[in-house]
Amino acid sequence: MFIRPAELADLPLIVEYNCRLARETESKELDPLIVREGVAAVLADASKGRYWVAELNGETIGQVMVTYEWTDWRNGVFWWLQSVYVRADQRGRGVFTALFREVQRMAAAEPQVRGLRLYVEEHNQRARAVYRRLGLESPGYLVLGTPD
Repeated sequence: MFIRPAELADLPLIVEYNCRLARETESKELDPLIVREGVAAVLADASKGRYWVAELNGETIGQVMVTYEWTDWRNGVFWWLQSVYVRADQRGRGVFTALFREVQRMAAAEPQVRGLRLYVEEHNQRARAVYRRLGLESPGYLVLGTPD
């Protein structure tokens, strides 16, 4: 398996995976055109975020995106893992672990990064178990927001 930064050529598959992710985890149907614009914006401007993809035998089998949150309390940034998706036939084979370890490695190389965070759909027990095995735990906050 090979982990690499996403490129513009990855755009269609990242869009597809993001749409699958919303459908599988939240039973939401996303507008692929809007998702395409959102992914393209990240790929064109690293200040918005970054994607990494996992490849196996030349096929992209997983992805993760990182966005940034400034923390004045810590004078640095948290990297938020988002758009985590592993192709169904590759789940349970260490794909996300490899993606996560690469993000950890990259974050450790950035002096201003204060930690990694992610949010997970509360009923997604399988994902929650994976995240806990990797050492992620609740920081004690409940995420609130306006409805989608």
